[in-house]
Amino acid sequence: MVTGVETPDRIEVDDTAASEAVVERDRGLAWWIHRLAPASLTSRIVLLNIAGLIVLVLGILYFNQFRQGLIDARVQSLMPQANIIAAAVAGSATVDTGSIVIDPDALMNSQDDTAADAEQLRDLDFPINPENAGPILRRLLAATSIRARIIDPDGNLVVDSRYLYGRGEITQRELPPFDAKPDTIWMRLWKRLNDWLFTNDYPHQKDYGVDNGKEFPEILAALNGASVSIVRVNDQNEIIVSVAVPIQRFRAVLGALVLSTSGGEIDNVLLAERKIVLFTFGFVALVTILLSVFLAGTIAEPIRRLAGAAERVRRGVNKRVEIPDFTQRRDEIGHLSGALRDMTTALYNRIEAIEAFAADVSHELKNPLTSLRSAVETLPFAKTDEQRTRLIEVVKDDVRRLDRLITDISGASRLDAELARSEAQPINVAEVLDTLVSFANETRKDNQAAITLDVQPPPAAIPRDRAFVILGHDTRLGQVVRNLIDNARSFAPPSSTVRVRVRRLQYYIEFRVEDEGPGIPPENLERIFERFYTDRPEGSFGKNSGLGLSISRQIVEAHKGRIWAENRYGKAPSGGERPILGARFIVRIPAIPQDWVAPDA
Repeated sequence: MVTGVETPDRIEVDDTAASEAVVERDRGLAWWIHRLAPASLTSRIVLLNIAGLIVLVLGILYFNQFRQGLIDARVQSLMPQANIIAAAVAGSATVDTGSIVIDPDALMNSQDDTAADAEQLRDLDFPINPENAGPILRRLLAATSIRARIIDPDGNLVVDSRYLYGRGEITQRELPPFDAKPDTIWMRLWKRLNDWLFTNDYPHQKDYGVDNGKEFPEILAALNGASVSIVRVNDQNEIIVSVAVPIQRFRAVLGALVLSTSGGEIDNVLLAERKIVLFTFGFVALVTILLSVFLAGTIAEPIRRLAGAAERVRRGVNKRVEIPDFTQRRDEIGHLSGALRDMTTALYNRIEAIEAFAADVSHELKNPLTSLRSAVETLPFAKTDEQRTRLIEVVKDDVRRLDRLITDISGASRLDAELARSEAQPINVAEVLDTLVSFANETRKDNQAAITLDVQPPPAAIPRDRAFVILGHDTRLGQVVRNLIDNARSFAPPSSTVRVRVRRLQYYIEFRVEDEGPGIPPENLERIFERFYTDRPEGSFGKNSGLGLSISRQIVEAHKGRIWAENRYGKAPSGGERPILGARFIVRIPAIPQDWVAPDA
């Protein structure tokens, strides 16, 4: 029982150790790959292209059927030659009875031939005469490098084409050519590499002896009347293709004829083919390297320059760094350059805006602080209660002004972050306007103007349920509407009306807020959107921070829209200028596309 309990625990421990070993091994492999990988993008491009080319060349050299095709073609060419030579040798054979020599042709042409005579001829012995077969082999194989051997039925070598006579003393040897190149160290290295890479896995060729013919399966098959082929290699690992055919006459097998190619015949063709492949590989590799370097130059060099400029932007403090301009390129590098340039421009603009905002905040806070300090310092010198009361009111107003400034500044500083964090949702602008206008009328005081809403019908081609829908943030868009309505009410006379109108354009949704106030000086139509700028009627100084319209423009631009102000003019009297009937604020925000689908749909 103890052994049965301990065995699973031991196995679990072993499995855990094995898993840790595998993880450690994979981690080590990844570390080595990371260490050995080139750091330069140019080197990686060249290495990957060359690696793919090497795989392709190795596949061609290893898996092509060129060698087998050469062997099959050589067999197909040797077999007809062997049959022709065997027939010629068989025709030269004569009948040997032991006492007389009979001409078989004369016998066959005799008028007294019968079927019994033909059967008797097949039983006769037709030995192969080397003196007759040798010249036949010399004539038929004189212009070739093929070696022929004739084996008698007992397995004895009768004729070898390497010798002029089977048992003679005169031999024929192949001498090296006069212009043969010396065997250099490079040639020996190439031969060793070729033998190592392309090993011939064929059996070894054993020499045909004088009396060992029956030890070879191809000779036995030929003596039995079959024609076969076989592939072997010699001592130099060179391919030798041999075919063996029977030498027959009157259906009697007189011997076997073996034709063999010389060593190196097929190997030289394969070697030349491999040299062509490798030469082509070298040329293509050179072209690949040049093209890879050029490609890497068009990719790596611009990226290197962009990265250097981005690094200078990070380190730069007091100077503006220009990002290289590759936007004329219509590829990803051009897009990256344009994106970096836009990002850098937005970054510098944001930095400048923050600096300006900090300066404006400092300036705006100093005014109430200065007033508050003066009132506090003057308060001990007040002689009457009335003076003290007035100074205390000044202190209260300055404190409220500071509180309002700090609240608006805090909201303005958080605005960008909130817009970036929150996800845009479909918003019906008409519904938002209707809600805010109704709330403004319900909370209206007696000395404030009334608010009206006019929703114009959308074009017939646009569905009404999507006519006034945008992608945005309802809270911030409502803040824009409240700021514009409060701004219009502050300038409009108590008995007047502030009109809010919304309509659908082709690609935009536009809403307007119009009042019947004094209007805006033409030179201040753009300035009113600056931070802390105020141009209020008398008696309202200090009651506004001057950030409402600036925040409104910031929110509208975050929605990819526009906001601007203009004056409403009436008809000009004869010879006079057109009177100003009030101010108008216009907001245009892109409408939601017709094919837009919710992300979770």
